[in-house]
Amino acid sequence: MDLDTIIRITARSLSRHGLVHAYGHCSARLNDTSFRVCPPMPMGLTPVGAACTEVPVSGQLPEGVLGEVRLHQQIYARDFEIGGVIRFMGPNLIALGALGRVPKMRHGFGCYFHPGAGYWNDPQLVRDEDRAIGVIDAMGTSAGVVMRGNGAVVRARDLKQALVLAWYLEDAARVELAALSAGLAEDAPTIDVAEAERRATSSGGIFERMWDHLTHADPEYRL
Repeated sequence: MDLDTIIRITARSLSRHGLVHAYGHCSARLNDTSFRVCPPMPMGLTPVGAACTEVPVSGQLPEGVLGEVRLHQQIYARDFEIGGVIRFMGPNLIALGALGRVPKMRHGFGCYFHPGAGYWNDPQLVRDEDRAIGVIDAMGTSAGVVMRGNGAVVRARDLKQALVLAWYLEDAARVELAALSAGLAEDAPTIDVAEAERRATSSGGIFERMWDHLTHADPEYRL
């Protein structure tokens, strides 16, 4: 499956599962100096066969590319092992971020963000390089960062894995909100970093099975 097809499938799947609406974007690394990003439109409306745009890892964004794609640039420039980035708007993450909180490591899916998701305490859109740098600095060594009332960003070794991590982070936010709603957030158990590192496995087709689950209804999906 070629890179543009994976990007299009990911974009539509994010929308189908409620992780984006009119806003959000995803990308996949092409090589050491460039990546490809989804078309600048609501992700669920991405046409079959639509061309994605090549973007340099450093320098000016090409004409028509959304300003927040600077977040992707910052990630790819810092870590050559990262192959996929998603900026998304999960409703539980937006609510949790607006409360000034991030999901704690309370269940298996949350463990994939050890030592804990980052938090960017600024509600403004990230349309300049300084803010993009700040957001990714706030991510630290985690696979994800929550933005104050503004969704989240995840990164992974490839875009398929990033799609799974986006779903995992949104589910971790769901669990955190449930703990808060029950009044148990301060007393309920959490998983320590060492345990989380062991739990965050990729063996046994963990990512592959969730990718198939999230994308199987897509018109370009194929096993």
